[in-house]
Amino acid sequence: MSKPLSDHDRKKQISVRGLAGVENVADLKKNFNRHLHFTLVKDRNVSTKRDYYFALAHTVRDHLVGRWIRTQQSYYEKDPKRVYYISLEFYMGRTLQNTMVNLALENACDEAVYQLGLDMEELQEMEEDAGLGNGGLGRLAACFLDSMASLGLAAYGYGIRYEFGIFNQKISNGWQVEEADDWLRYGNPWEKARPEYMRPVHFYGRTEHHPDGVKWVDTQVVLALPYDTPVPGYRNNIVNTMRLWSAKAPCEFNLKDFNVGGYIQAVLDRNLAENISRVLYPNDNFFEGKELRLKQEYFVVAATLQDIIRRFKASKFGSRDIVRTDFSSLPDKVAIQLNDTHPALAIPELMRVLVDEEKLPWEKAWDICNKTCAYTNHTVLPEALERWPIDLFQTLLPRHLEIIYEINRRHMERVSSLYPGDVDRMRRMSLIEEGGQKRVNMAHLCIVGSHAVNGVARIHSDILKATVFKDFYEMDPHKFQNKTNGITPRRWLVMCNPGLAEVIAERIGEDFIRDLDQLKKLRNFVNDEAFIRDIAKVKQENKLKFAVHLEEHYKVKINPNSMFDVQVKRIHEYKRQLLNCLHIITFYNRIKKQPNKQWTPRTIMIGGKAAPGYHTAKMIIRLITAIGEVVNNDPVVGDRLKVIFLENYRVTLAEKAIPASDLSEQISTAGTEASGTGNMKFMLNGALTIGTMDGANVEMAEEAGDGNLFIFGMRVEDVDAMDAKGYNASEYYNRIPELKQAIDQIAGGFFSPKQPDLFKDIVNMLMHHDRFKVFADYEDYIKCQEKVSALYMKPKEWTKKVIHNIAGSGKFSSDRTISQYAREIWGVEPTLEKLEKRNKKIHSGLNLIIN
Repeated sequence: MSKPLSDHDRKKQISVRGLAGVENVADLKKNFNRHLHFTLVKDRNVSTKRDYYFALAHTVRDHLVGRWIRTQQSYYEKDPKRVYYISLEFYMGRTLQNTMVNLALENACDEAVYQLGLDMEELQEMEEDAGLGNGGLGRLAACFLDSMASLGLAAYGYGIRYEFGIFNQKISNGWQVEEADDWLRYGNPWEKARPEYMRPVHFYGRTEHHPDGVKWVDTQVVLALPYDTPVPGYRNNIVNTMRLWSAKAPCEFNLKDFNVGGYIQAVLDRNLAENISRVLYPNDNFFEGKELRLKQEYFVVAATLQDIIRRFKASKFGSRDIVRTDFSSLPDKVAIQLNDTHPALAIPELMRVLVDEEKLPWEKAWDICNKTCAYTNHTVLPEALERWPIDLFQTLLPRHLEIIYEINRRHMERVSSLYPGDVDRMRRMSLIEEGGQKRVNMAHLCIVGSHAVNGVARIHSDILKATVFKDFYEMDPHKFQNKTNGITPRRWLVMCNPGLAEVIAERIGEDFIRDLDQLKKLRNFVNDEAFIRDIAKVKQENKLKFAVHLEEHYKVKINPNSMFDVQVKRIHEYKRQLLNCLHIITFYNRIKKQPNKQWTPRTIMIGGKAAPGYHTAKMIIRLITAIGEVVNNDPVVGDRLKVIFLENYRVTLAEKAIPASDLSEQISTAGTEASGTGNMKFMLNGALTIGTMDGANVEMAEEAGDGNLFIFGMRVEDVDAMDAKGYNASEYYNRIPELKQAIDQIAGGFFSPKQPDLFKDIVNMLMHHDRFKVFADYEDYIKCQEKVSALYMKPKEWTKKVIHNIAGSGKFSSDRTISQYAREIWGVEPTLEKLEKRNKKIHSGLNLIIN
């Protein structure tokens, strides 16, 4: 059992972890026992670890409720402009510890749990991750929710309550095997169902055009049932809401067309409607044009817009009378942010509501729609762009297709008046792509229908303007912005690395947690011997702790003095895990060639999930595990090199691995990673980065100082030049002996003696159709890795670079990102003021207020 802190340690930790006052602790214990008894209906004799987790979760949740109601009540009274962040993914991870951190309850809960004879860490391990996301895009949405609450914005996250989130990854005989993520199996203590706000969503049917407007008729109805999850700000008494919709069949589903004796089948068929919210599509940076996915995209948008409009119309005076009927003020009261094109249907749906239901003239409706919506682009990879077949639209959403055609007609009119006779430009800019089968280009729909379009790192935003959206930028330059991504320092520093947060707070106070730019003050300590020692000590403690975790899990003996070299992210060719593999093999071959030389020892860890249908990504995982089998069992190598594939990489594993890392691998081909956010987490947690000039790496180098990152490889200009001239892999293969050796080993079965041709597809891809030019960066990468190894042997110099990195990471707080969205896109002002805790008489509008 982990003992709470000594008095000396507690004085140090009072601020960052909150006070463990006697009354506080007694109160928590009393409520814990009350929940065990009344909520879980158990006593200490029959309670399981899971029961104890639930009792603690309910106890902590109780501290959110008053603040949650009060926050919503204050929004109702002040009627601020509200921000609606719509995303098909929210990769939240666990909630318990984050809630304790943001409510300053951590010390008190630790003490209470200890006094109850329980182990806090064991209880926390019982919580399931809310894995409702694939990777960066979904985790960004989660960080944004934390920052919006911490900055006092009246903001709502809207998405889908998937019954099954991202699959659990098992490695079996070296291969990825997917397992359903039944995260709701034991219930979710953090959500509150709100059946009273259920909304109908329509599909299929046909349109009728009447003199008084258009009707969408003969539709199939699915109900959207909202579940609310509290989103606490950092110690400001604000609790916002994430509302996730679940699909329910209506009671009369399939029964009105009752076929004699078909009653049982009709009830069983309710599953078909409810499948909409069953499972998250597990693709990262890849578009799969399935009908169920389009249904999900419309489902979240239609339910959310009904909610937005209900809230916009609702009277401020506690009655349910509809007072706001003038929609011209909608853009003053509502901002809608589209997280990628997945919620693009918000644009035609808002038009449908305004024109068909509220009877506004088209021009007025369009002006409102445009001023309300804004679009964030997350990728330039062509295979990721959503292009929906028109016949699917015609069947599923006939009215929306008509509206899109009308949007396009007016858009094309504008293009041709600005660029008379330029038919090729019209073809390029159309929302409808002609060709084999006609498709709707959702990115074009988003750009035309929004007042702001942003990329997620400076280089990415520049690439959008210069290439993918060049025509649109030329026509409407004022729309295009950059908003470099960020991460929440609450989860990604205070919560996952309390030792480092403490060492920093001892030097500069704790205000950096809300204002991460203050980390710049650490530059004053870059030559402070004691500080250098403290930073190195925290890293070593984190590594020892993670080494224990790894040895339990992988039965590999870890050398905790080795460099922890980590690449964790989704497995994708553009992220170039294969380049990392080539370095591993090269390093292995060098050790074998000169076994008596002093080598810098490394433990190389690679983790991440491959989309189930992505063959190459699954083969990459198999290659990594195969290399590990050879390297880890070679007695000549010993503990100088170990290779570990981190199974089932997810938010909770990131929280353990990142604080323990020395080297962060960010090695995508320049121009392919829109931003990256893992890169920022490593930087904040005291790892050094080896990376290309891609995504946010460019800005990280700028903030920390060029010499404090290990930058290598082609720049975007070099990649473009190589595309023009043609990339020839065999030229590198024939010129670089160590590269040839590594490829020949992979191809010849050195790593797969039982199946010599196991990796032929990978070798064939690398040699003949590698879009991401792995060989072109190999030589520079290997040289750069030699510099990394040399510096690691000088611990003090290494740690000074670490300090420069931490001191430069302030820009990459999602608080900065959200402040920029707020001021430059949404037209709202962030605040660090606390919500005062008033005991105001709750008036008759309560029901309305809570929502």
